[in-house]
Amino acid sequence: MDLEAFRQLLTPRGRQALAEAGELTAAGADPVVAATTLRRTYDAALTSAALTQAGLRERARAKFGEDAGLMFFTPHGLEQSTRKEVAEHRARRLTGPGADPDAGPHVLDVCCGIGGDFLALARAGCTVTAVDVDPLTAAVATANAEALGVGDRVRVVVGNAGAVRPEEYDALFADPARRGGRGRTFDPMAYSPPWPTVLDLLSRARRGCVKVAPGFPYEYMPEGSETEWVSYKGELKEAALWTGAGRRPVRRATLLPGGHTLAATGQEPDTPVGPLGRYVYEPDPAAIRGHLVAEVAELVGGRLIDRRIAYIAADEPVDTPWAARYAVDEVMTFSLKKLRAALRERSVGNVTIKKRGSAVDIERLRADLRLNGEKSAVIILTRILERPYALICDTFPPA
Repeated sequence: MDLEAFRQLLTPRGRQALAEAGELTAAGADPVVAATTLRRTYDAALTSAALTQAGLRERARAKFGEDAGLMFFTPHGLEQSTRKEVAEHRARRLTGPGADPDAGPHVLDVCCGIGGDFLALARAGCTVTAVDVDPLTAAVATANAEALGVGDRVRVVVGNAGAVRPEEYDALFADPARRGGRGRTFDPMAYSPPWPTVLDLLSRARRGCVKVAPGFPYEYMPEGSETEWVSYKGELKEAALWTGAGRRPVRRATLLPGGHTLAATGQEPDTPVGPLGRYVYEPDPAAIRGHLVAEVAELVGGRLIDRRIAYIAADEPVDTPWAARYAVDEVMTFSLKKLRAALRERSVGNVTIKKRGSAVDIERLRADLRLNGEKSAVIILTRILERPYALICDTFPPA
């Protein structure tokens, strides 16, 4: 879809074509049938644009909920856009508790994409100047601001991130593009804009927040910044670097939708390493990536089974949002033959296999087990003192 095709979607005729495409897509119509149906009324370019947009809206519901039905997208813009709940969390942090929804800060949103972040900022009371280098993406972002009723709080301009002046705003938000001509990149120097430009913007901003990938290299993090890893329903989504306004170099993990937060308190707890117990706890991936496993172990009164493995052993069941808990039924040094026999003895036909510190191929193991039974179990493959182990655990351990 090019800029002219997108502009056609915003006309009354284009909106009608999009509505019809949406009905066909929602009904599960075959793509060829849907295109043939629309071509009876609309030309090929408008038909293609409408069907593409309708498909993107369906995909976007997982991130944007009901808002997706009103929004516009590009494929790359949807892929990189922030999930609505994460954007709202970040907007609350940026505006601060008890912020006046009618007099929020003026935020500069660099690399705004299709606008997922500035929508949350505007709804939280911010005034936003949004910048994107791509004219089509900027047009899509403008349409989204209007579609969701925050057009009076958001101004979208086409421009280069390196030319903006963050010192003229109350806060800076940046989401540098992490895709190039060859697909997704994990090298910050290949971001758009490249990492030195992002650092320059942060150095001039009163307050700053940069969205990065969860696996962002530690060595690129600005000195003195707070790093926050965010997971949503147990899936690690992203990291954010916070600077300015008295920020301290803190590692923080946040769980959504509950809003739980856990931060390193300074000196890392001296977590003991000990034997397996009745329970094994698997920390949330945000806590693992934030090097907060020791803090989670303190919460559950547990110990590490191996200092290099993020599994925690404990003798008592403790409910915590920071870790999944499994009741250990049997522990054995790893052997396919022994594991298969133990599962068959329990009539286990369905297994969830987890691993840390194990070289075993999970899908091959699943096939090699050749299970047939009506019960379920969790298999944890791990390493303890350099030896491979398999733990057979209850699927739903008691509280």
